[in-house]
Amino acid sequence: MAYHPILERYLWFDRQVRSGRYPNATHLAGHFELSRKTAQRDIEFMRDRLDAPLAYHNTRRGYYYRDDSFRLPPLFATERQLVALLLARQLLKTDGSRLDRDLGKFAETLLGSIADRRLSPRRLDDLFSAIWSGHAPASPNIFKSVLRALTQEKILTFDYKSPAAGEYNRRTAEPHHLQYYQGSWFLLAWCFKAQDWRKFYLSRMGNASITNDIFTPRPKTEWQHHLEGAFGIYQGSDHIRVRLKFSASRAPWIQEQKWHEKQEMKLLSDGALELTLPVADLREIHLRVLQYGPDVEVIEPEELREMIKEDIGRMMELYGTKTPSP
Repeated sequence: MAYHPILERYLWFDRQVRSGRYPNATHLAGHFELSRKTAQRDIEFMRDRLDAPLAYHNTRRGYYYRDDSFRLPPLFATERQLVALLLARQLLKTDGSRLDRDLGKFAETLLGSIADRRLSPRRLDDLFSAIWSGHAPASPNIFKSVLRALTQEKILTFDYKSPAAGEYNRRTAEPHHLQYYQGSWFLLAWCFKAQDWRKFYLSRMGNASITNDIFTPRPKTEWQHHLEGAFGIYQGSDHIRVRLKFSASRAPWIQEQKWHEKQEMKLLSDGALELTLPVADLREIHLRVLQYGPDVEVIEPEELREMIKEDIGRMMELYGTKTPSP
């Protein structure tokens, strides 16, 4: 793996210090063919940003550690690791402001440690971005409360508003997993009111508070199937086979996409494409099919076909019989 040149310099300087050679900016500059000014900036970065306990020995004319127990933070990063950090930084800004300033600052500090120190927050915003359409941002206070309850294994109470019900209901739950999906945060928790597992949108929570009651997390085997195995946010132990046929004109775009880990694609002789994937609940795939209009046909299951037919009928009532306004 090719290491970042700056990181190589930090590690080399760290080894020289630990071996008692009392390195200085001249030594660093000579070894890596740098200007002495650049080398001195590297040393200052190690001291000021990486918290290295460097001190200058006037007699030996070089640096030593005041505390030998110091260790450099993990500095090597692959391309995927850098991308993960950059995306994590964007996840904390999905509502146009810092979702959590402490976490955001941590991501920036870590990026500064493993990448070029010139990548300031403003420069990072110039170089990278991420966009989610239709996401539901969570308030910083709700996010912090949920995060604390989750990591401290404490029971959480909150008001929850369902769009269908239109009013808040008080919930008490054991938080087990926080998931980020399509720009929105979900909490998987054991709900005492429902006496079952539920997924809660953080954006629909209000008045969240952490109790002093500590709970014992339930085995992962009890709740993992609520997070993975089928297409979309709705999960369950029972899966439905969904088969979709995309038109020849839409097929090239669908071939580039990955809807699910277990999806199967079959290119037909006329250029059309069949996509088959497991679904636990038809609500989300229903909306996804409508997105492609006449470019997709539901082959199975019949229940999903009927749902689309009903939608087409309602659309005809809206658009097929009315005279357009002048």
